[in-house]
Amino acid sequence: MHRALALPVLAALLAASAGCADVEGLRSQGDLGTVHAPKTLWKDVRPAPPDPREQPGAAAVVPGLPKAAGPGMRGVNALDVVRADVTSAAAQDGGTGRLVDPRAVQRLALCTGAADGGPDCPVRPGVLHDLTGNGREELITALDIDGRLSELRVYTVRGDGSIARVLARRAVLEGVEVAAEHLAVREPTSNPAYVAVSDYEWDPKAGVMSLSQLTLDECPSLTDLPLSGDGSRCAR
Repeated sequence: MHRALALPVLAALLAASAGCADVEGLRSQGDLGTVHAPKTLWKDVRPAPPDPREQPGAAAVVPGLPKAAGPGMRGVNALDVVRADVTSAAAQDGGTGRLVDPRAVQRLALCTGAADGGPDCPVRPGVLHDLTGNGREELITALDIDGRLSELRVYTVRGDGSIARVLARRAVLEGVEVAAEHLAVREPTSNPAYVAVSDYEWDPKAGVMSLSQLTLDECPSLTDLPLSGDGSRCAR
């Protein structure tokens, strides 16, 4: 009698087990291959340390500019600031491109004496935004080098009225966004489905906009637009 009862119970258990496996989708993944540890390439080769005077991200007072009249950058001509900064940086790095693209000075020659530099001036209109959180506006602008590459610049006013560069970034500017005390730079990647997003925030100790986070973001769906020359739907 006990054996007769045991057989139906065992059959029910097997059926339940089979049902669970089917519902949960437990199936063999096949041969997943061998897991290999990462291999370091050129582990004996190290880059030379950077020259403290030639670090693009370092804060630097822009020489040759008058003291700012206000507590912030409002009222300061963006073109004058960029021209003084680029001229100084190009002389400092000796044309190596460490601090600024060597073509930047030539590009600035396209600007006229007009307040906005004229129609061919590659300096973008300045944007004022408080990035330091002290209630004073910083100046955000960019110098377009060749229609794709740009030199992004952020300037602030120090307590003594001097104008200082607090961010210098050479990039393909897919997008630049500001929110509160953050500045995000969106750049295309080798994968047309993603853009790299560099998030900068104010570092009061260093007195610069420091990189706080680097992430990947999906490109918006642009199926109605053709691919650009580099095969990307983001970098148009």
